[in-house]
Amino acid sequence: MNKQLKVLFIGTYVPKECGIATFTADLLNSVSMGYNDVHCEVIALNDPSETYNYPEEVVFQIQRDRIEDYYRAADYINQSDIDIVCLQHEFGLFWGDAGDYIFALLSGINKPVISTMHTVIREPEPEYRVSTEKLIRYSEKLIVMSQTAVDMLKDVYKAPADKIELIFHGVPDYPFNNCDKYKKMLNLKGAPLVLTFGLLSQNKGIESMLDSLPEVVSQYPDLVYLILGATHPMIKKNFGEAYRQYLKNKVSELGLEKNVVFHDKFVEKEELCKYILASDIYVSPYLSREQIVSGALTYAIGMGKAIISTPYWYAQEMLSDNRGLLVDFGDTNGFRDSLLHLIESPEECDSMRKKAYDFGRKMTWKNVGKQYNTVFTKALKSYSAYSSTSNRFNFLPNQLPEVKLDYLKLLTDDVGIIQHSNLGVPARHHGYSTDDVGRALVALTQLIDNQKKAEELWKLITTYMSFLEHAQTDTGHFHNFMSYKREFLDEKGSEDTLGRAIYGLGHVISCPYLSRNMRTLAHTLISRAMPEMEKLNYPRAKAYTICGLYEMLRTGVDADEFEPVFNSLRDAVKPIDSLVSKDAFESIFISHADSLVELYEANHKEDWNWFEPIVTYSNAKLSEALLLAYNYTKDRTYRKVGLATLDFLTEIQWKGDFFDMVGNDGWYYYNGEKPIFDQQPIEAGYLTQAYVSAYEIVRERKYLELAKYSFEYFLGRNRLRAVMYDYSTGAVCDGLNRDGMNCNQGAESVICFLMALSSLNKRMKKAFSTTLLQSRASGELDDGALQKRKSLLSANQAE
Repeated sequence: MNKQLKVLFIGTYVPKECGIATFTADLLNSVSMGYNDVHCEVIALNDPSETYNYPEEVVFQIQRDRIEDYYRAADYINQSDIDIVCLQHEFGLFWGDAGDYIFALLSGINKPVISTMHTVIREPEPEYRVSTEKLIRYSEKLIVMSQTAVDMLKDVYKAPADKIELIFHGVPDYPFNNCDKYKKMLNLKGAPLVLTFGLLSQNKGIESMLDSLPEVVSQYPDLVYLILGATHPMIKKNFGEAYRQYLKNKVSELGLEKNVVFHDKFVEKEELCKYILASDIYVSPYLSREQIVSGALTYAIGMGKAIISTPYWYAQEMLSDNRGLLVDFGDTNGFRDSLLHLIESPEECDSMRKKAYDFGRKMTWKNVGKQYNTVFTKALKSYSAYSSTSNRFNFLPNQLPEVKLDYLKLLTDDVGIIQHSNLGVPARHHGYSTDDVGRALVALTQLIDNQKKAEELWKLITTYMSFLEHAQTDTGHFHNFMSYKREFLDEKGSEDTLGRAIYGLGHVISCPYLSRNMRTLAHTLISRAMPEMEKLNYPRAKAYTICGLYEMLRTGVDADEFEPVFNSLRDAVKPIDSLVSKDAFESIFISHADSLVELYEANHKEDWNWFEPIVTYSNAKLSEALLLAYNYTKDRTYRKVGLATLDFLTEIQWKGDFFDMVGNDGWYYYNGEKPIFDQQPIEAGYLTQAYVSAYEIVRERKYLELAKYSFEYFLGRNRLRAVMYDYSTGAVCDGLNRDGMNCNQGAESVICFLMALSSLNKRMKKAFSTTLLQSRASGELDDGALQKRKSLLSANQAE
């Protein structure tokens, strides 16, 4: 028994009133009808604010001006059991330059794509050329509906011949008929009845036909010209009914009120076919030569109508071999003469109709469906031979980048760190932030593994410590924002600001290569902040504080170690009686860890292992804080919750080959929709640190792998495959937005990158050092081999 083929169609879809919606529905039916082993679904495209009561085969909807919807559609496709995607491509269906929003979807899926091209442009503007060439690259097969389109793809766009398939536009299969039966059914008059149908717009050229009619109706007064179709929705939205009114005015001017009838409505397919069958002559007076396909003309051919058309590309090809008459664009006399010829030459008219009908048999939807299924099968066979998304990120470097502090130094002056930049140029009017200074101390102290490195970073660390000392308020809290004029802009910062300051100060205290004086000052500032630490309510502030206190506590140092130096500077700093003891800090450390566990117990559910009913910012720092709490106390509750929440962050953000961070464009609520943008690099930095900590503590290899992948987010392993890190300067872009990468390069971004890089570097060096010791002890390494491995280590060779 053959496996069921599952096909996903992307396009507009009924009940939307547009030609491609009807085409998509007809194609789906032709592909699936009569084939038990073919299952079809649809992703439907909607205009802004449109809602439709779609049939059950529509499984996903894209609002075409929302780039996020295209990304989510790609996620849906990847997670589904769909075998093949059949895209209906028309530039105007999709938003962006030349409809380039669709590539947000196509670039992210791991299924073969068959693109039906409803438009091919012979002389494209640059953006349309780029868009077409991208479509060719992303498509396994390109289906076009005329030989003209085949030739253009080869000649203009250099598309590979083996990618292109010619399958005609489908038509319903009706028997060849005379028209009277359907005229009576629809209560229509006209001898002859001349028909033009389709959504009304200026490019229809109907005025040319109207100008040709006075001489014809003077000889054949019973002629009726029926103009069937509603005004195109976009034309109506932008211009109202101006074109329809222009045509009506022309009818009045020409005295054709008895001979021209407007049916202003969108007719469903079954009713439309009855109108076509009722007509004697179909007229297609389009004004544009570049029309590569016309569903209306195809229907007229398939139902055996006598046809008069302007010579647009599709008409020239379809009406060759005397299957219709061609009249030059805007040629009023040509339309007149052609109408008279068909009316006055019934035998020739009948022969033309039969030729059109016979040609149309190869275009019936039944035959079209068979041909599409054949193409699907061929595409699947060729795709499975080499397709995979596992190498989508094979451009990533094998080694970690070198630590480069140029950009951090550029943002740093003798006061602190300039918060933001305009395209890499420090924006001084934004001033400074304690948040950035606290985290920068973490990044720098993590880089220090010897006395020489401490001396290299001494000036930066001293500047940042000076800023924190100045920013601390009389209560022990910290101001956050300082203007470029060196004026604090707030009474005190947020609780997070306090936590970030403690985070940095804790790392200073734990760094043995920094001077005792520097470490004493850090202990003094933390001691002064003790009353404020006890009052913290917000979970992230507590997490930062836990991370900072952990650095103090894990070293085992107590206040008495710093007391001699503290006594010498007691009068030089803001009032404080004494340094706080290790036991007091430990009490706060445990209290805050317990409160995070309580928060988790209150909010987690079977499918929501998180501390709150919403995932917002700096998320991984909460999980890491509890893992560090476990590492210090060995309380397994902390470990359990820390790992459960970290695994939850992995579950909602890891896509199998890249991280898709929760964006701050609305945050992620329980039972809500995860926002894709705006993604912040801080999330990748904190995830990397958390995964490294998890590996250090539980020694599960997956966390080290995830740390590598989350760090590579900066290097292009992200949804947009955008390289956010500037290797030449050390700067990092500020995030991923719906319009692409945010090219501003603020302090937070580069600091979080450095924090992640230093965490990974330390982990890799530990692993390497352990291997060296084991190998040397077992006699596996001689001095030459040892030196070689050391050189590899200095090059940051990944584990």
